[in-house]
Amino acid sequence: MNLPARTANTGDWLERVASALDLPPAKYEAAERSYRSLAEWLDRPGSRFAEDDVAVYLQGSFRMGTAIAPIRGDEYDLDVVCEVQWSKDRRTQEQLHEALGAEVMAYTARYSMQAPDEWDRCWTLTYTEAAKFHMDVLPCVPDAAHQLLLREAASMSLAHVEQAVSITDRTHGEYRFISQDWPASNPNGYADWFYGRMRTVFDARREYMRLVEAKIDVADIPNFRVRTPLQLAIQLLKRHRDLQFSEQQISAKPTSIIITTLSALAYQQEATVAEALTRILGDMDRFIRQDGRGFWIANPADPRENFADAWNEDAAKAEAFHSWLAVARQDFGRALASDSSADFSEALAPRMGRALVEAALRPVFATARSTVLGDSARHGLRDAPHRRPVRWPVVSGGQVALSSVQVLRNGFRPQPLASDSSPVPCGCALVFGASTNVGVPFDVYWQVVNTGAAAKAANDLRGEFELPRAEHGYLVKRESTSYPGTHSIECFIVKGGYCVARSGIFVVNVA
Repeated sequence: MNLPARTANTGDWLERVASALDLPPAKYEAAERSYRSLAEWLDRPGSRFAEDDVAVYLQGSFRMGTAIAPIRGDEYDLDVVCEVQWSKDRRTQEQLHEALGAEVMAYTARYSMQAPDEWDRCWTLTYTEAAKFHMDVLPCVPDAAHQLLLREAASMSLAHVEQAVSITDRTHGEYRFISQDWPASNPNGYADWFYGRMRTVFDARREYMRLVEAKIDVADIPNFRVRTPLQLAIQLLKRHRDLQFSEQQISAKPTSIIITTLSALAYQQEATVAEALTRILGDMDRFIRQDGRGFWIANPADPRENFADAWNEDAAKAEAFHSWLAVARQDFGRALASDSSADFSEALAPRMGRALVEAALRPVFATARSTVLGDSARHGLRDAPHRRPVRWPVVSGGQVALSSVQVLRNGFRPQPLASDSSPVPCGCALVFGASTNVGVPFDVYWQVVNTGAAAKAANDLRGEFELPRAEHGYLVKRESTSYPGTHSIECFIVKGGYCVARSGIFVVNVA
């Protein structure tokens, strides 16, 4: 798929929005201090691992440089691996899991922290409210030799096999027994693969930073300070995903590992965020295999692992990914083709956050504020994450307006609703009539956006485009006031595959 060509400035604006998503260096520094402190604890005299080599290192978004701030002030996820040089010939998964658990319990007690939480695969340390992050610690043992044999037997790629590990899992059938059959993982191999996908650009940017800062060695520039177009594009996509699934289909939200893997596979060393995002959105779904076994997205560091396993167990997850990708293509495509900062903001605000977009553009445009809507209620409806973007090219020339809005209540005569500021009681019927100067033939679409706790609880937030019929020569849409809250409706006229007219939103305040 090809996204629309970008205008001269939108690439720069997009880079600013992407940079605004990045975590401050202090967050990365705090993460490093935290896991290094745990490593020192595990290596102290008297530790259950004092006689063993233990490596503690990051995995996940902090390791990849793709972490973003939670959208509602929640805690950051810091994923840490604790690799202990134990042999599966002599120890069980249970022994390793419980030994690490005992150590992290002692660690939290020593530093007056909340007791750790135990999960099937890891232990979670929760830091102070001011720190706003928790650390998931995954115990594992090196397992390159065994994984090499398994891959050779299956004629699979041996890439990164020398970094393979085996992890613990309390639900695993061999958890309490001496066995070679442990769950496998390869966080170091995945990180090496990921950085390899952007090596050219990463090295060039790191060297440039070294020269600018007059450093002796590139090693003096920490990885987290080097920001590539691939990393920034992934951060944009993760934020877009988080907001799109913030109010509905939360359980079907595409995972970060799938977005990161497909993005890295699609990336071709593009030098700007706009070019990288265009490439990724256009190509990322080409790397999803589908055969008799279902969907398959192989872990590049362990081809036996399928990141899309959950899609084959729940078809809604696969549908959610492809639906999200279609919306992302529309949103970023509109943004990159924008002629003004206002249009750029309107394209991204619903699923990137208006405050984020406008704050990112403010240094360039001192008055970078939306002029489309003037009050908070309309802003909220326009920016509702579940409100789908217009999927047709928009052209000017036609007009459509809501010529009548009637309220129907049992026992009462129909009453006109002259203003969208007037409250309407629950349990009523609404009839919207539209008129247009566009000549037939054309299609009429309506977009209803619900908000509020009641609509959310009923899984009826809506936001899609609906195609009703025209009645008696008029364009008519019937609705009911089922949920208290502020809702909206808008009429669109589509002709020849183009949106030639739209009414603007009409707000319905249901008391």
